[in-house]
Amino acid sequence: MRRYPVVTGDETVRALERAGFVFNRRRGSHVILKDHARGKRVVVPCHSGQTLPPGTLLGLLHQAGLTVDEFSALLKRH
Repeated sequence: MRRYPVVTGDETVRALERAGFVFNRRRGSHVILKDHARGKRVVVPCHSGQTLPPGTLLGLLHQAGLTVDEFSALLKRH
């Protein structure tokens, strides 16, 4: 079984911003990011420090058009 990064919603938002996504708006505990160049939109749940389940993370990466390896590389950049 493949190991997925254990990340919170806030960490995911920061990594996606490094990938070129920009903050569009916030609706409750969900942050909506857009990448106008690629025409992509991602809705990230940010529930006070809770980690994202693997299925949710995979869905977000699919929405963003990123692989797990690309996302992991974005997490390691400071």
